[in-house]
Amino acid sequence: MTKKQRNNKKFKPMTGNKIETFTPGRGSVITFGEPEPILTTGTDYHNIWYDNEYDHWRLPIDRLALAQLPNLNGQHGGVLYARRNMVAGGYIGGGLTPDQVEQAVFDYLLFGDVAILKIRNVFGEVIDLLPLPSLYLRCRKDGSFAVLQEGPALIYDPEDIVFFKMYDPRQQVYGLPDYIGGIHSVLLNSEATIFRRRYYNNGAHMGFILYTSDPNLTLEMENEIKEKIAQSKGLGNFRNMFINIPKGDPEGVKIMPVGEVSAKDEFANIKGITAQDIFTAHRFPAGLAGIIPTNGAIMGNPETARATYRKDEVIPLQRKLMNGVNNDPEIPPHLHLVFDVDIPAITAEKGEK
Repeated sequence: MTKKQRNNKKFKPMTGNKIETFTPGRGSVITFGEPEPILTTGTDYHNIWYDNEYDHWRLPIDRLALAQLPNLNGQHGGVLYARRNMVAGGYIGGGLTPDQVEQAVFDYLLFGDVAILKIRNVFGEVIDLLPLPSLYLRCRKDGSFAVLQEGPALIYDPEDIVFFKMYDPRQQVYGLPDYIGGIHSVLLNSEATIFRRRYYNNGAHMGFILYTSDPNLTLEMENEIKEKIAQSKGLGNFRNMFINIPKGDPEGVKIMPVGEVSAKDEFANIKGITAQDIFTAHRFPAGLAGIIPTNGAIMGNPETARATYRKDEVIPLQRKLMNGVNNDPEIPPHLHLVFDVDIPAITAEKGEK
């Protein structure tokens, strides 16, 4: 025995076979299903700057993100289409077709601006009008306009464009839609709905934890289970699995749901509050949006609400479009836009008269 061994009182010489030791397996984590894609970026406001490479002013808000919002939320999309229909519904005639009026009004409401192109003949006379797609419209330093496309952009001179925009105090290049203050409510409302759908598809819980503690579970079986789980793409595809552990513990494998249905649910409150925020951002009467009164609330006469909204919101936009086109000296009278802009008389009993 060496001197070091004599000094170590805990040392015991090993005799016979080697002593067996137990090494616990490594813990591992596997996610069930895939994350749900949702629009959470692109709607932030940025200061505009001039892109010298592409020769146009950069947008304050990503317009592709704005274009996706109506499809993500029923209230936001429904109000936008209702506003468009109310404005375009009063169109009588002029240099645009009814479909083109709907396009121009919807782009104006969705993106905050729209450009009407004056089409000329070989003599330079204006013979027709055409709304340009605001999603791809960009403004340049020299006052001209560019429509982005695959390949070189289409460039239009300032005198060929009638440009309408909502005022933005932070920059005077592009328009800013009037519902910007309600964007976060639109996203929260949509995310709450998506979460609720996944919650019920999961069986009224937020997910599973597959817990294994059986010491008889071999490494090969563990890897096979992980492989089966990893191969299940998306929710609902991983439904049943057969596991055979000889002499295993019945409590060695458990599937534990996370977040039972009895947990406190704020879904109804989130949907109700965000919906009200969206209507407020659009200044749209709830009585015209199909809202069902709750707790004995009374929505009021929808005809009165419609007449008031038409007077305060619809007719001013119709007049703005008429003035912009009809006051252009190059546009002949037969191309002037005509809307029904008679202000209705409103009574408390019968609404619009």
